[in-house]
Amino acid sequence: MSDSTSIYDYPKYYDLIYGSDWKAEFDFLFDCFEKYLSTPPVHIFEPACGTGRLLFRFGRAGMQVSGLDLNEKSIEFCNQRLEKYGLPPSTFVADMSDFRLAEPCQVAFNMINSFRHLLEQDQTVKHFECVRDSLEEGGIYVLGLHLSPLKGETIDRESWSASRGHLTINSSLWLVERNLKERYENYGMSYDVYTPTDKKRLEDTVKFRTYTAGEFTSLIESVSGLAIAAVHDFRYDIDEEIELDETVEDVVFVIQKASE
Repeated sequence: MSDSTSIYDYPKYYDLIYGSDWKAEFDFLFDCFEKYLSTPPVHIFEPACGTGRLLFRFGRAGMQVSGLDLNEKSIEFCNQRLEKYGLPPSTFVADMSDFRLAEPCQVAFNMINSFRHLLEQDQTVKHFECVRDSLEEGGIYVLGLHLSPLKGETIDRESWSASRGHLTINSSLWLVERNLKERYENYGMSYDVYTPTDKKRLEDTVKFRTYTAGEFTSLIESVSGLAIAAVHDFRYDIDEEIELDETVEDVVFVIQKASE
């Protein structure tokens, strides 16, 4: 059976696929706290948090956590998991280009391309302004995304597989269309879901805004009070910064709010 639907309406499946690689990101973020902050963070915030695969772990480590997402089912899943571990249900439904936090945070993070769902320039600027206004002075925003390299080959197809109990999911992501002039990419996504008694296929399409290294740098420069403090890649090695050039694709930016 095949069903064309929103992949994000199945948080249990999404969490299984994308939650399996949490450890490297989690450890890298802790390394960022030590390297780029003057004191350990108290409050950590994730825009486009989805199922909160990292948030609840920071909560269990004793930190105050919060997050937002447009998908109500993902937020419900995330808050139920926070409560399962005795934590406040602190994530909420909101647009990541239009939000305000009740309390400032020292760290914001968005690790796997969710930022690129913002398709218009004014949305991206507003997003960074909201993040800036949510951060304390000297706070950091750790942002991971795929850039569009102008030299070399790009990765246009990826696949993952994960199992938990009697549930197995094979997931694929493939490029349908790329238009660097209009600055968008369309991707197809699928979940092949297997249980002992059933098999089904879920299909979806997603659209991302594209960024060359220069386009992203210019975007950050357009937002007062923020600056790129460091550039890493998806190897998550805190001791190894990379050069931001036309060949780079998988990038993790550490963006810092200025101290007055």
